[in-house]
Amino acid sequence: MQLNGAARGTRTLSDVRLNPFARTLLTLCVCTAPVLGGVLPEDRADVMWHYYNGGDITVEGPSVLIRKKVGDNLSFTLNYYEDMISSASIDVKLSASPYHEKRTQWSGGVDYLHGKSTYSAGAITSKEPDYKANTIYFSLAQDMFGDLTTLSLGYRRGWDQIFRDIKVNGEIVNDPTFHERADHRGYSLGLSQILTRNTLAIFNYELLTDQGYLANPYRKIRYLSPGQGEGFTLADQVYPDTRTSNAASISVKHYLPWRAAITGQYRYFRDTWGIRANTLEVDYAQPWHNWTFDGLLRYYRQNAADFYSDLFPRADYQNFMARDRELAAFQTYTVGVGAAYQFHVPGAPWVSRSTFNLHLEHFLASYSDFRNALLAPEYGAGNEPLYKLNANVLTGFVSIWY
Repeated sequence: MQLNGAARGTRTLSDVRLNPFARTLLTLCVCTAPVLGGVLPEDRADVMWHYYNGGDITVEGPSVLIRKKVGDNLSFTLNYYEDMISSASIDVKLSASPYHEKRTQWSGGVDYLHGKSTYSAGAITSKEPDYKANTIYFSLAQDMFGDLTTLSLGYRRGWDQIFRDIKVNGEIVNDPTFHERADHRGYSLGLSQILTRNTLAIFNYELLTDQGYLANPYRKIRYLSPGQGEGFTLADQVYPDTRTSNAASISVKHYLPWRAAITGQYRYFRDTWGIRANTLEVDYAQPWHNWTFDGLLRYYRQNAADFYSDLFPRADYQNFMARDRELAAFQTYTVGVGAAYQFHVPGAPWVSRSTFNLHLEHFLASYSDFRNALLAPEYGAGNEPLYKLNANVLTGFVSIWY
């Protein structure tokens, strides 16, 4: 979740138990300010609490972000982020036991301003009982053409270690027979252009390559086994060990005569696993006295990966097989509302400005080919109702500028 701006998530979540590298990418939106050539982030501190509930999963925790300039050319950022996860989701209920765990993440960064160029670098480290992730990133932003155009380039590198928890004598420990690794590289290009005094356009492109163990060690495929148990048998997923993803987005922000702003955005995603996805989003912000109200509508749709199936005909049906619902075909509808209140802190003259922010999102995910396998005894394997997920995301935070 973003800690700045409208306090909203950066993507639609089909499952809050994201790949930890994906969660690390979300944090890049927290620990780095929007890359603008010739401008350093303001001195600022944020304290946030986030809460997610949906699909029998609860995720909550705090985050603290501090930005501080040193002189006219340097700015430092430090962020702490925590997830406390309780899960009994449909995937867990099918093949494992409900779990409780905590993920902690630290990140730090530095921005250096030289003329109309801004150089940024940082590192992120994340740890949970069964996953360790480390990421470094670099970026460059350059103002051009009378400061009407900003070009930015970015690179990031991630190293993950994946474990699997098992229960031994009533205690949860790492499985000594399972230890995998995954590496990630990301390249980004951004271009912002002031079109008129009231209109700004932004284009972003991102290329991401993943290599290593890319599956989820807890989720299973299922294949038909008539006359046995519930009519299906569970087996381990088998994923390719490489993946390349491309994503491009364009957004246009227009400031309206009555001090409001409306933003439209379109994003297209594709990868070498056969997934194609489209996102449409519209945001509206309206100031009123010391308040700023905002709202959003978002639509997301993707097709299934080439090697995904809810129910395979038999064991070893093909080389790669997955039943991870993040790889299924689904669509989501998201509605969000938020409010920010600007106030003064009495007895603190060093605080130039402060705000309290609250944002709520509700989204519905409808799956086209992922069924509720828990209902197999009632409906029969392969005939269960298609799964739907309703979830709410609430974020609240206080920001001070000093």
